[in-house]
Amino acid sequence: MSNNKYKILLVEEEKNISSFVQTVLEANDYQTMVAATCKQGMVMFSSHMPDLVILDLGLPDMDGTEFIRHARKTSTIPILVLSARSGEADKVLALDLGANDYIVKPFGTAELVARVRAALRVRRYSAVAAPGGSFTLRDLVIDYDRRLVTVGGQDVKLTQTEYNILSLLAAHTGKVLTYAAIIREIWGTDVGDSVKRLQVNMANIRKKLGSRPGDNLYIINELGVGYRMGEETL
Repeated sequence: MSNNKYKILLVEEEKNISSFVQTVLEANDYQTMVAATCKQGMVMFSSHMPDLVILDLGLPDMDGTEFIRHARKTSTIPILVLSARSGEADKVLALDLGANDYIVKPFGTAELVARVRAALRVRRYSAVAAPGGSFTLRDLVIDYDRRLVTVGGQDVKLTQTEYNILSLLAAHTGKVLTYAAIIREIWGTDVGDSVKRLQVNMANIRKKLGSRPGDNLYIINELGVGYRMGEETL
């Protein structure tokens, strides 16, 4: 195997799914390792230090959320949850524990590959908010040094709060940020009634960026869960 390939650890009990995912990943030039239990996954995670983890939650020995808790004690490596659990509470729990993204089974090949690419970019973008850096997505440009946002070369007048929310999402491109995570970062408070305040700010941001309702041009709304900054391949 080429050493410059991204290493992906797949923690999945179901043989047919793990074989399918492994085939898809290797066809896209990713090096893949497979674990069938949570414990085995933890051992392989520690010994191989992969670039990304794809994790099922319904594992035979313990719940996959235990893997997320274990990994987040020492590592910020992106974790992409692949689960049959489609409830909002399950998604929010996994994301708040530190997962980067959540795909519900069954899933499409193109979606899986796009989400993998987005998750692998999270680490690259996490340093983007440093002074002097900039963020670009299609026509949207954020100049962090000048605190300036433009779309198609035209200035976008954002409030301080709107700018902070947009910058936060851009710094974690491809990662789903739950309502609670955004609220804690922006306002430093517990959720309470702040979700409505966040939704109002987000509606204003999207309108100012030229997005129509239901349009996922820049910011993707994960209904009932949170928001994610899009990226070119999604």
